Amino acid sequence: MFDELKENEELWDLFTRKEEYNITFRDAYGRFPYYLSSHRNIFEPRVSKFLVEKGMKPHYPDGKNFAVCLTHDIDGVYPEKLYPVVGCVKALTRGKLTEALKAPFSKINKKWNPCWNFREIIKLEEKYGAKSSFYFLALNPGEMDFNYQIKDLESELGFISDSGWEVGLHGGHQSYNSLEDIKEKKGRIEEALGKKIIGYRNHYLRFSVPDTWELLSKAGFKYDTTLGYADCAGFRNGMCHPFRPFNLREGRQEEIMEIPLTIMDRSLLRDYMRLDVKKAWECTKRLINTVEKYKGVVTILWHNNTCIEGENLKYYEKVLEYCSSKNAWITSGEEIYNWWTSEIEPGI
Repeated sequence: MFDELKENEELWDLFTRKEEYNITFRDAYGRFPYYLSSHRNIFEPRVSKFLVEKGMKPHYPDGKNFAVCLTHDIDGVYPEKLYPVVGCVKALTRGKLTEALKAPFSKINKKWNPCWNFREIIKLEEKYGAKSSFYFLALNPGEMDFNYQIKDLESELGFISDSGWEVGLHGGHQSYNSLEDIKEKKGRIEEALGKKIIGYRNHYLRFSVPDTWELLSKAGFKYDTTLGYADCAGFRNGMCHPFRPFNLREGRQEEIMEIPLTIMDRSLLRDYMRLDVKKAWECTKRLINTVEKYKGVVTILWHNNTCIEGENLKYYEKVLEYCSSKNAWITSGEEIYNWWTSEIEPGI
């Protein structure tokens, strides 16, 4: 099938992200944004559609229709400096007195800290028979966006892993371009967790095609979930299925697997696309329905500290409920990687 894909120059260029090999312009974070791409049909997984039409037949456990790769980037576990005041005022505005009283003490009491919600997320996902991946930063004090010491979260990491959920690495700002930095942070989180990790996503979705794949493979990662646009949801390389990236410079497939990112909470809302809640939900449903059509994998990134209309997890539960109602296999990146490599790849 991939030999046939190579014969279709337009789709092959999209699949390999050829236009990202010699980039003239990048955004403030060194990223290649959607608005610079020549491939404009972002909501249609054109490459996956081609492969399915050529005979690729993905299947999932227990006859599930498609898969959902649930992920969380843990950018912070402590509220921002002004939260005790801002959070109190916002809660009072909404008439929630209890929340207003908790906000001033959120930094010293974990039970009242809205960002220390890993167990709440796990409990919610259990309700829908789902699992997910938690990607933690392992930054040093002084690095950009440093918020917590990973060693201070040993008990939480252990709880997440022992519960059957995945712990992975959320690489720092410079990790995507530095093997030394990736290895250092991987070692730090593995020491805190007490076992090896296989999953990765870079902070701010910083990524360099094909170099980051090469570095991650050398660092011992088995899969990545960074490949998606920050400024727009959708299918960056036309794929809604896991795949092995093809390195055009080397003329070979990379060892690592990419589980491409489809939907990031902050892409939909105020930071980038600036959709209101109603339109964000319509966009979310459209993408989920499209992935279902091609029996693919929709990767969803939901930050632990995302708050919509005063509710941290209300919108997120709506996503879980919708996917569950469509008979989706809702699970972690690790489980999707294991399934795909053992059950799907051998037959492609």
